[in-house]
Amino acid sequence: MQAKDLRIVFMGTPEFAVASLKRLVADGYNVVAVVTTPDKPAGRGQKIHESDVKVAARELGLPILQPEKLKDPEFVEAMRALNPDLGIVIAFRMLPEIIWGMPRLGTFNLHASLLPQYRGAAPINWAIINGETESGITTFLLNHEIDKGAIVGQQRMSILPEDNVGTLYDKLMLAGCDLVVDTVEKLATGDFTAVEQMDVDEATLKPAPKIFKDDCHIDWSWNGERIVNFVRGLSPYPAAWGALVKGDAEAGSAKIFEVEFEAKSVGSTPGTISSDGREKIEVACADGIIHIHSMQMAGKRRMTNKELLLGLRDIEEYKFV
Repeated sequence: MQAKDLRIVFMGTPEFAVASLKRLVADGYNVVAVVTTPDKPAGRGQKIHESDVKVAARELGLPILQPEKLKDPEFVEAMRALNPDLGIVIAFRMLPEIIWGMPRLGTFNLHASLLPQYRGAAPINWAIINGETESGITTFLLNHEIDKGAIVGQQRMSILPEDNVGTLYDKLMLAGCDLVVDTVEKLATGDFTAVEQMDVDEATLKPAPKIFKDDCHIDWSWNGERIVNFVRGLSPYPAAWGALVKGDAEAGSAKIFEVEFEAKSVGSTPGTISSDGREKIEVACADGIIHIHSMQMAGKRRMTNKELLLGLRDIEEYKFV
């Protein structure tokens, strides 16, 4: 069977998956249905939110399934009725075997790391946080363990010093389109050798767990390079942040998006803020100064230093803790 004749069920939720879905359709592959998360209320107004993949699928005129539970008999029967040859998963939920094992050729996942490194929910963030200079994307066949299936394809990509999670996300998302198409072609012809991950020494691997708000708190006693990578790996979302005090009182927090490190001897306690009152905001760390270029005070919009200092003349009375 030719690759473009395969009956493909595509499963995904966020923007990262949309690019590959659009590429498959544009290139003439037979996507017979799209599976995504149910609509749910979000934001202050609790308006009903549709996933990025659902919005794209509707624009493309594709059938959409939104099961609450992936083992629901009604959903399982709907999948069987589609008679899928191949399943593709990009940034979706963990699938039960009854779903991932249903397509004749199996189901593959696109993961934003060079597996087996950075298994988990936030591989792009953690690669930058850990100061890696290389990342990439991997397609692998689903099995019973998370991100441990046999590897079908990989593409490497340099992480540039100016990259943050936003820029690397975009580059990997676009590269993923090519790898997804290439993987469909390989699976259709059988012309590939899957590389198993089962013999890897788990002690040598770096994980990529989901990131929560408390994980994003900057410790100013870290060295400067670590802080820069930490901020890059969380910018623009979910964003690194620092808690502020003024005197002995709590004074809110600030999200920090762009920083630069200057190695120098400083006599100030880590977290001490200095400023020229016009454009410079500097924070002492373990081995020098962190120059902040943009941040967002709690309850405010993101601002440049110049904008922020127009309304915060007493910034040197604050300290990050």
